[in-house]
Amino acid sequence: MILYVNGDSHTAAAEAVNAHAFAEDDSRLAHLGRLPHPDNLEVSWGRQLADILKTVLVCDAESAASNERILRTTRAWIESRPNDWYRTMVIIQWSTWEREEWLHDGVYYQVGSSGLDHVPQELQERYRNYVIGTDWELKTQQAHDQIWQLHQELNDRKIPHVFFNGNNHFGEIGKRQKHDWGVSYIDPYSPDRTFDQILRQNGHQTVTPKSWHFGKEAHRFWSRFMLQYCINNKLLGS
Repeated sequence: MILYVNGDSHTAAAEAVNAHAFAEDDSRLAHLGRLPHPDNLEVSWGRQLADILKTVLVCDAESAASNERILRTTRAWIESRPNDWYRTMVIIQWSTWEREEWLHDGVYYQVGSSGLDHVPQELQERYRNYVIGTDWELKTQQAHDQIWQLHQELNDRKIPHVFFNGNNHFGEIGKRQKHDWGVSYIDPYSPDRTFDQILRQNGHQTVTPKSWHFGKEAHRFWSRFMLQYCINNKLLGS
């Protein structure tokens, strides 16, 4: 089996054992760019789950990633490995709904509404307008539609998958717009069932009061939470 995981900093295990989010935050690893810091990735929930299952891990997560990036890289990996669909398990943690991915001069930039992202001079006016004009209701609906489309694509390919929310949820989605995800999405419409909230409910706190990120033990808990969810719902193949 291949365990394919994607997401943002929660899946990249930012700050789990050191203060870094990206490998390049560590001067010794600048050549690795925005990949997860390897020491953090080693204790990530994905790595720990793969170790329990004794399977191959493919982690496409990147800190500060938008859902657009998660969708793009997941589709790219799936399309590149058609002979592996039958033995692949996909688990995706979704990022905040407002984040976007912008392609400029061959480089993908991940931007959010914090106003703190670094973009080239040519994109700074666009970025200011984006931060000022973010329509959360629209962005939430768009994310809901985009994730549903990926769910259908994976179903068509008979690829087992589990989605879960990082910090945001779809609780504001109208009743008529809600979908039946089966067991492929962990309570998408519940504010109490995000990665952040489930960890806090089980006694885990972020690495510092001002951080969004969790440590090694929280990742250990989540790996076992995901294992039990997959076992209970008969999602694990051979």
